[in-house]
Amino acid sequence: MAVYLTKDSKVLVQGMTGGEGMKHTRRMIAAGTDVVGGVNPRKAGRTVDFGDRAVPVFGSVADGIRSTGADVTVVFVPPAFAKSAVTEAADAGIGLAVVITEGIPVHDSVAFTTYARARGTRLIGPNCPGLISPGQSNAGIIPADITKPGRVGLVSKSGTLTYQLMYELRDVGFSTCVGIGGDPVVGTSHIDCLAAFEDDPDTDLVVLIGEIGGDAEERAAAYVRDHVTKPVVGYIAGFTAPEGRTMGHAGAIVSGSSGTAQAKKEALEAAGVRVGSTPTGTAQLVLDLLGNRT
Repeated sequence: MAVYLTKDSKVLVQGMTGGEGMKHTRRMIAAGTDVVGGVNPRKAGRTVDFGDRAVPVFGSVADGIRSTGADVTVVFVPPAFAKSAVTEAADAGIGLAVVITEGIPVHDSVAFTTYARARGTRLIGPNCPGLISPGQSNAGIIPADITKPGRVGLVSKSGTLTYQLMYELRDVGFSTCVGIGGDPVVGTSHIDCLAAFEDDPDTDLVVLIGEIGGDAEERAAAYVRDHVTKPVVGYIAGFTAPEGRTMGHAGAIVSGSSGTAQAKKEALEAAGVRVGSTPTGTAQLVLDLLGNRT
């Protein structure tokens, strides 16, 4: 089993015929993802060859769903078109929309995340690496060759730290890794993923990666305390970040005492989460806990 994305997922790629869309569609297919079509109104009716696989291009998400039964879309469109792309996918009834695009205006993100939620579409991102269920499917830009299937779940604001923890724990493996994105507004939260991993019988332990800014990690800590029975290991990036300066992600900014790495660490530890001081140290905590459970 896996969270949100499985071997049975049928994936459309909005923006497949662009440079980034082409590159990552090829990588997704190589990882075993069932990419059933692309979406580009100007190139509808064509096919794109990826090795020995010809992928059709549809004029709309609705056309793609009708023709293929797709239930996932990955969005690789420029920021100015992201809102309309997500709105179109939600109107078509897609179950999962993974928005890779970065640099989307916050007011657009607020609009389309609210719109998607109201129509029952699970949205990952924006400004995220996507998600991967190793050995089953890969929707986004996460490298598929740095880990293997296993029983650890991972939810992370940071794409780079997602990759690093996957590599650090490559001999253990993962059920699903979800990069939720680091923008101020995202469609899926740490809490959403914690709930999904708690309910997943094939996930034994969860790694939670956060960073400075906002209060998502504090809210996740309260959720762990009240609702999660599986072990959770955490890591918070940004202990040395200066106050008032955005660090990397648009949402990663400390204002006064709000959103500091120390405050997040203390909240998680108070909820029983073991928090690593470095990514490598975090991976060692996971190994220690898994050793104690065998």
